[in-house]
Amino acid sequence: MKAVTIVRHGGVEGLEIREVEAPASPTADRVRVRVRAAALNRADILQRLGYYPAPAGSPQDILGLEFAGEVEAVGDEVSLWTPGQRVFGIIGGGAQAEFVLVPENHLAPIPSNLDWPSAAAVPEAFITAHDALFTQAELKTGETVLVHAAGSGVGTAAVQLGRAAGASIFGTSRTAEKLERAKPYGLSEYLVIKDDPAVLIDAVYEWTGGRGVNVILDLVGARYLNANLSALASCGRMMLVGTTSGSKSILDFGTVMSKRAEIVGTVLRARSAEEKATATRLFGAQVVPLLANGQVRPVIDTVYKMDQVREAHNRMESNESFGKIVLLIE
Repeated sequence: MKAVTIVRHGGVEGLEIREVEAPASPTADRVRVRVRAAALNRADILQRLGYYPAPAGSPQDILGLEFAGEVEAVGDEVSLWTPGQRVFGIIGGGAQAEFVLVPENHLAPIPSNLDWPSAAAVPEAFITAHDALFTQAELKTGETVLVHAAGSGVGTAAVQLGRAAGASIFGTSRTAEKLERAKPYGLSEYLVIKDDPAVLIDAVYEWTGGRGVNVILDLVGARYLNANLSALASCGRMMLVGTTSGSKSILDFGTVMSKRAEIVGTVLRARSAEEKATATRLFGAQVVPLLANGQVRPVIDTVYKMDQVREAHNRMESNESFGKIVLLIE
């Protein structure tokens, strides 16, 4: 089969489309999926650079964490799927290839209103956002949420899911254009942060009548820590999802204790098979129906052919993209 392969770590010139061995015929609870489209993630950039190896059991040289395609074959213990069904899901690596082999409980059905690129833009963003906001932060109707990097794939998913749950959603980005584009998806208020994140504090207290926000979804990292703590409401929950601004900062224990705040770090890729199955099951039960009826929808920046993967990486690294970047696996 053809696959996006890292032939050497570093720049995009280290990526090639190569013929590699296809996954074996499925046995037990495994499902082989013919991939039709796969989306890019920051993890793909880091893996290409040599900073983020795939977890054990996943291909180290084939990129891709999410996919959409058709069930091609199933193992003898599979009860949820039959050949020909359209499915999407997450995987530790190897999604940017013609075939993937996954446990049956790591898949969810694609709603009929989503084409291949739209379906591929869903799993990583929406499972991450749903798991962080609802499973871990236990977001409730009427609460307030602050989403950093609101124009990213996870950001736009979080904005929509929070709005659908009846929360008030605020967002930040480094560019006004991305926030303007994100507003129709459910942002109540937004703020451009270019240099000093401390400007966030006054804005949040103005938006919330001095109470602070109940939940913060931070896709940026260390640079925003102190401002986030100041902007949290009493008993607020801060979800740490990304580290684009760094991973180390100084934590003020006094503020955390006085606010009785919760700080939770989360990552999807490195979780156990059981944890991924649970996250996928909840996504299938609670998010797929919203996708099917149009309450939430994937946000796509650009669609590339598989052999344009270098251009796709350049687009992501430009930080100009809004929403997901998708590869067609033809």
